[in-house]
Amino acid sequence: MTEHSADESPAELREEAAEHEELADALEELLEELRDGELKGSRLEGLFDEVSSSNPNIWNIVSAFIDVEDGEAVVTDESKLAQGSWAPEIVEGCDTMITLDIEYGMMPDEFKYIAGKKLSQRIEEFREQAAEARNKADELEADTDN
Repeated sequence: MTEHSADESPAELREEAAEHEELADALEELLEELRDGELKGSRLEGLFDEVSSSNPNIWNIVSAFIDVEDGEAVVTDESKLAQGSWAPEIVEGCDTMITLDIEYGMMPDEFKYIAGKKLSQRIEEFREQAAEARNKADELEADTDN
C-alpha cells in the first residue's frame, strides 16, 4: 500500500495513479513476452540464466531490476544475493524488480511459470496502488466540492 501525504493534490494523485498504471501495462507486456515467446533472446533471458545456472551453495536468490522507459519494461540488471538485503542505491535505481530463488538446472517452463507468477503479483500491486491513488483523489475532490 502506498502512503499518501495530506498535502497531495488530486492532480498529483492522478499522476501517481497513471504512473502505476504505466508500470503495470509495461509489466503485462513483459509477462506476455515471457508466456508466449522463447526465453532465448527475451528480456528475461539473463534472469533465467542466473536462476538456472548459479551455484545454490553460494547464492540464494537473483533479482531482475526493471525500469519502464517510454512505456516499455527494460531489464537493466540481474543481481545475485547470498544473504542479506539489497543495497538501497540499487533498489532506488529501478522502477520494480522480481526476485526468484536460485534453482540450479531449472527448466524453462518452470521458470516461465514462477517468473510469470511474480510478474503477475507486481502487476496486481501496481493496479491496486493506482486504484488507491485515484480513490484518494476522488475523496479529496469530493471534500472540496462540499
